[in-house]
Amino acid sequence: MRHSWRFLLLRSRHLRSNSLSHFPHFPSVQSAPNLSSVRHVSSFFASSQLTSFANPSAARGYTSEAAIELKDSDHMALVGDIFSKFEDLSDIRREIELHNVAITHDLILKVLKGLDASPDVARKFFGWVSDSNGERLSSKSYNSMLRILGFNGFDQEFWDLIEVMTRKGYGVSKGVRDKVLEKFEKEGRNSDMEKLRGVFASGSIDKSLEKMCARICRIVQNEAWSEEVEGKLRELNFEFSSDSVIMMLENLAAEPSKAFIFFKWLEESGCIEHDKRTFNAVARVLGREDSVDKFWKVVDEMRAAGYELEKDTYTIVLKRFLDRKMIKESVNLYEFAMGGSDKPSAQDCTFLLKKIAVSKSFDLALFSRVVNAFYEGGDGGVLTDTMLSAVVKSLASVSRLGKCNKVLKAMKENGYVPSSSMQSKIAFQLSSSGRKKQADDLIKVSGNNPDHQTWMSLIEGHCVAGDLEKASEYFKEMVKKEEGASVTNAFESLVSYYCRRNRAIDASKLMHDCISGDNLKPRHSTYKLLISKLLVQGGFKDALGLLSVMKSHGFPPFLDPFVEYISKSGTGGDAVAFSKAVTSKRFPSASVYIRLFEAFFEARRRKEAQEFLSKCPKHIRDHADVLNLFCPKSKGRVAVSS
Repeated sequence: MRHSWRFLLLRSRHLRSNSLSHFPHFPSVQSAPNLSSVRHVSSFFASSQLTSFANPSAARGYTSEAAIELKDSDHMALVGDIFSKFEDLSDIRREIELHNVAITHDLILKVLKGLDASPDVARKFFGWVSDSNGERLSSKSYNSMLRILGFNGFDQEFWDLIEVMTRKGYGVSKGVRDKVLEKFEKEGRNSDMEKLRGVFASGSIDKSLEKMCARICRIVQNEAWSEEVEGKLRELNFEFSSDSVIMMLENLAAEPSKAFIFFKWLEESGCIEHDKRTFNAVARVLGREDSVDKFWKVVDEMRAAGYELEKDTYTIVLKRFLDRKMIKESVNLYEFAMGGSDKPSAQDCTFLLKKIAVSKSFDLALFSRVVNAFYEGGDGGVLTDTMLSAVVKSLASVSRLGKCNKVLKAMKENGYVPSSSMQSKIAFQLSSSGRKKQADDLIKVSGNNPDHQTWMSLIEGHCVAGDLEKASEYFKEMVKKEEGASVTNAFESLVSYYCRRNRAIDASKLMHDCISGDNLKPRHSTYKLLISKLLVQGGFKDALGLLSVMKSHGFPPFLDPFVEYISKSGTGGDAVAFSKAVTSKRFPSASVYIRLFEAFFEARRRKEAQEFLSKCPKHIRDHADVLNLFCPKSKGRVAVSS
């Protein structure tokens, strides 16, 4: 035979198995014909007053994440809402772009179906699609709109649209015919019934586009490819166009190998010169697991011919690859798309990075390839905190937080500069999940010079994980490199976690070490917190020891918790020790003694008060206020003094 490709072994010649019978048809991408005939339907477009976009592709959006992750029903409702609310073209375009809506063939059909009861909105939507995304309209799309017009009484527009469909080679579907005929019959419109029957009959002859496409597909499907098949196709004398080829390729979607051979034969036999649309149509058919080699062959040929991968094609094939867990092929597809003029967006990059993060086996090399492809040519190549945050969240969802540093490093190698808040967020997640080694590695990744937020997150994270010793180590490292409020904030947080775990005494030792070794000056609030917890946790002597340190840092003594503790559970000796600790030239010692005596009496612990009094200095025992407490009206003063 003349064409060597005829000898390609057709894998799975009989692919009409149950599994493949459920393989979906792909969105129909029709040609962008001269739309003047459509625009001349004056009444049809008068209400919408919409004109073509300068950049139609912008209206479609190019975000596979939105296109793949959002349900079609969500987009259907969203688009319907947009066209219900807005009249101005710029407002509609803004909303479409804002929500990253990809206008596909399937979405058009679903939106029209949802607008059956809203004909004015449907007319506006269909008019906009005709002008800005006309290549996505198919026979099904036109029939959907025809049904709405016919059933809602837009008679002139109904017949005008039929004329447009006839010029395009589209016939009226049986379902639309029956539904509209039923309405005509109820209204007694016999002449319109006859006219519609005539239109349907004329569109059902063997030479109509849809009939011929179906006939050609049957020839291709029913026999193994051969010269005999080629002869049958030539005998039809059919004039192939981009529209008809796309329709045929979609009908052959369940048999990608035959679709591929048919596609190749069309051009090599001189039937048609393939263009961007036909290349993309066959790419959508071949972009699946069992024909991926042919897919790459076609898209390489397409680019060599000067054509680019369409947005719809990228989105559809990427979804299929990801559904089949074909991560490597998905990355190859992303790189291919990034090498073209119509590049995927930053959201597409993030979406694919998230998929790699949660794949069965995390592949850093694939991750790095996507990051590099984006850096080299997508959306300005600026990697952001938002992208990293999404990836980290995905890693956490599959218990892979330990990969954070590798991900961060790969992104930094491609120009990413993490913000302080992003780096501290990762630090907290690593340390709070008990990943000590990865937390240490994060410091190295940051150049061994974390900022105060990162230090704080490392300390708090290890505290949350219950590793107070590691948190203390980080704090001591922080003290060497930071100073000021950030250090005192971190220390107070650390002390608080020690106290929560009933380790106030250990916190006291840490405080003394940091004060003596690192010249730390804790906050007054930190002293007060630790003293209160020490008294509760049996650290009375340690609490007393902090009073002198407080004074050396210029803070007034903290009396209240001591008075409460001693009066309720302390001894006379404890009271003496406390009173000595707070006695200074600047602080009237007599007032402390009196407060203690009053607290003892209020707690009805007269015995302990007497014990304390017996150990007090003489000038305290003879103090008038003290005597009044023990011997009202000075009775028994001598006895007390003795």
